[in-house]
Amino acid sequence: MLEKTYIPTEMEARLYEAWEKGGYFKPGRRPKAEPFTIVIPPPNVTGSLHMGHALNNTIQDVLCRFERMRGRDVLWQPGTDHAGIATQMVVERLLQKENKTDRRSMGREAFLKRVWAWKEESGGAISRQLRRLGASCDWSRERFTMDEGLSRAVLKVFVQLYKEGLIYKDKRLVNWDPKLLTAISDLEVVQKEVKGHLWHLKYPIEGTDQHIVVATTRPETMLGDSGVAVHPDDERYKHLIGKDVVLPLVGRRIPIVADTYSDPEKGTGAVKITPAHDFNDFDVGKRNDLPQINVLDQFGKMQLAGNEDFLAGANVPAETLALDGLDRFEARKRIVAMLEEQGLLDKIEPHVHQVPHGDRSDVVIEPWLTEQWYVDAKTLAQPAIAAVENGDTVFVPKNWEKTYYEWMRNIQPWCISRQLWWGHQIPAWYGPDGEVFVEESEDLALAVAQRHYGTRTMLKRDEDVLDTWFSSALWPFSTLGWPDETPELKRHYPTDVLVTGFDIIFFWVARMMMMGLHFMKEKPFHTVYIHALVRDEKGQKMSKSKGNVIDPLDLVDQFGADALRFTLAAMAAQGRDIKLSTQRVEGYRNFGTKLWNAARFCEMNGARRDPDFDPIAARVTINRWIAGEVARTRDLVTNAIEEHRYNDAAGALYGFAWNVFCDWYVELIKPLLSGSDEAAKAETQHCAQWVLDQILLLLHPFMPFVTEELWQKTGAASMLIDAQWPIYQGLGDTKVDAEMRWVIDFISQVRSVRAEMNVPAGTKIDCVIVGADTESRRRAATWEQEIMRLARLKAINFEDKVPASSAQVVLGEAILALPLEGVIDFAAERARLGKELEKVSKDIGVIEGRLSNQGFVAKAPEEVLEETRERKNALVAQRVKLTEALDRLK
Repeated sequence: MLEKTYIPTEMEARLYEAWEKGGYFKPGRRPKAEPFTIVIPPPNVTGSLHMGHALNNTIQDVLCRFERMRGRDVLWQPGTDHAGIATQMVVERLLQKENKTDRRSMGREAFLKRVWAWKEESGGAISRQLRRLGASCDWSRERFTMDEGLSRAVLKVFVQLYKEGLIYKDKRLVNWDPKLLTAISDLEVVQKEVKGHLWHLKYPIEGTDQHIVVATTRPETMLGDSGVAVHPDDERYKHLIGKDVVLPLVGRRIPIVADTYSDPEKGTGAVKITPAHDFNDFDVGKRNDLPQINVLDQFGKMQLAGNEDFLAGANVPAETLALDGLDRFEARKRIVAMLEEQGLLDKIEPHVHQVPHGDRSDVVIEPWLTEQWYVDAKTLAQPAIAAVENGDTVFVPKNWEKTYYEWMRNIQPWCISRQLWWGHQIPAWYGPDGEVFVEESEDLALAVAQRHYGTRTMLKRDEDVLDTWFSSALWPFSTLGWPDETPELKRHYPTDVLVTGFDIIFFWVARMMMMGLHFMKEKPFHTVYIHALVRDEKGQKMSKSKGNVIDPLDLVDQFGADALRFTLAAMAAQGRDIKLSTQRVEGYRNFGTKLWNAARFCEMNGARRDPDFDPIAARVTINRWIAGEVARTRDLVTNAIEEHRYNDAAGALYGFAWNVFCDWYVELIKPLLSGSDEAAKAETQHCAQWVLDQILLLLHPFMPFVTEELWQKTGAASMLIDAQWPIYQGLGDTKVDAEMRWVIDFISQVRSVRAEMNVPAGTKIDCVIVGADTESRRRAATWEQEIMRLARLKAINFEDKVPASSAQVVLGEAILALPLEGVIDFAAERARLGKELEKVSKDIGVIEGRLSNQGFVAKAPEEVLEETRERKNALVAQRVKLTEALDRLK
């Protein structure tokens, strides 16, 4: 007997343990079946489950459970990323807290030993949290980007790419974090809006008493200027192209060059060029052969004394050299004061602009010229571009292909070295003369060095580690055993679908495409599904600073994993961000309760599973109808999942389970279940259980826990996770469908009119049908008792004309008239509806005024605009309803 109350938390851990212990998540149980493979986007080993993880893994689990039920041999490959900077910071903070030490005091070997110890103690939190969500990964195959096998893959890839000329060292600009003392990726840089200044500086033109004015937000970098750029077509400066200016405070002669980077419409049209401290300037400098002069050290302090590049060709006064060792922001103040004192500060303007900060250090990131290791991404990108162009790999939604192409076709060398200790140490060793030896092990490097030098020579290993994204780029094949030719690699590569967010298309998706095609000679997946962001209920991005972060585990504790999963799936429309609220999750918890209560109703009314029940053979009209609805729902859900329209699949399931099954079928079969026709009763009992079973089957990928529990509690001999996805043939009867649509429309129309007219809920009223044909008369007679009970009617009569004081609705060829004389006050009701209609129309006018105001549209945040449009649409729909209600009272 089912418990009276549905309590999600009681069943979830128990069911998950049964699935995992039973081996239901493991591939290989269907060795002859077609494989279906997904690799999980590996979360950081330091991480905790956030709402983005919840959405991402819900979608993956829907796919895996769906394909598992369709008979595929499913592998959902889990694992975690070593998260170089994040993990190193976590452990360094622990060291500081525990014994007031740091990694440099400990030494590299001792520090790494401590990190591994932390990983073993605390690094599995997110894997446990994903289990709570219901993720059906094969945890026995869980990988880590620094485990022995993946480390071997990383070494092989690095060495091979180096020997193919696709990895090299170069001196270029990187995002440098002066606090963490490492290069970081663009993804680890956050742009913060800062109220700063725009300083306009006057650079004297050599041999004249004239100046050219340039503007900058970073005056400290002007000491590294090596040119001034103007547009070649700018008439104001054409005569100056090729001349020199004398750089203030430095005395260095730098040329005025023509370059289209300069915008004549922006500022003065002249731009100072600092190739060593600005990414755009770096490119301008390359085009115009300008020197790269680095004036900052790794700590973000001025580096002037002994700086040969800075001092070359310059006549630097002592006052400027005194800035050496000064913090960049203190130097900024001094430089501005010195320029003002020399009459070379034209003006200062307040300026709000975006300034790059490290996402973990929260300090201003410095574009810094340094020698690093790079991948020739442009060469590797060509096959990856072609794979999408020719349809081998497709993006869903398709518009993300444009984003992919824009980045891949303009791709820059990929900086893969990081100045950290935690990570894959670069397999490069240096001889005493700087000669580099790249091999998979130190012994191999020593052997090559011995051949090179003619004697055994001491080598020093490169201290840098690889960018975390380097190892994760190999994820689809390294997790399957590569570089060994394992059975898993042969069976499960290429994988099928990658589910990920748009923000790592560049950092992860593109790089997996490049590495997979280069080393496996085949694309890593055929479909990339890009899901949207989960925002708060107002459409704002969740952030700790705003205090609007929703913890998915709190929602799981409160409402159960099924409710959260179904909420996320139901709102996962392609290309549209999710506005999540606690109320939505609570609403879908109520859906689980509704399903539970429907199962209890079936149980209490003798419904039971009959393996011989054939819905095609059903003779009772309503049973034939519900069987056809089941088949239609199955097709809708199947097609929607296959096309990655998870919201449509969830919507179809919700609509069928709640509206069709619970609200209509269950209500309409009550007379049959309590009636004297034993054959009809028995068929209906069997049919009700069959329909409930089909709901559990179709809903299982979305709500695995409640469906499995009900499946077990209603007497199933096997686990629902292992059941077959439904296949139906021959269900559906157009004549029966038409009849049931007529009955449901009849009841719905009367209920709607009663609500609109403010007819008291307990009051039973008459219904007069005018103009009914023979079929409508037959239907009304057949379903009279059900219609009267559910529509709260006293009687159903047929007349030739509409009675006076009646509200009317059209049903097919007939008119349904509801005589309301004496039931409602027509005058008062007209006045009420008229007043509501006037208010709604006024509100629509106000909103239309706001939306037609270009200033409002230009300045309002997107979430405010969307909310305003949604409000207008709701009011327009309400106006239509009110107008129809008023028309019925005329």
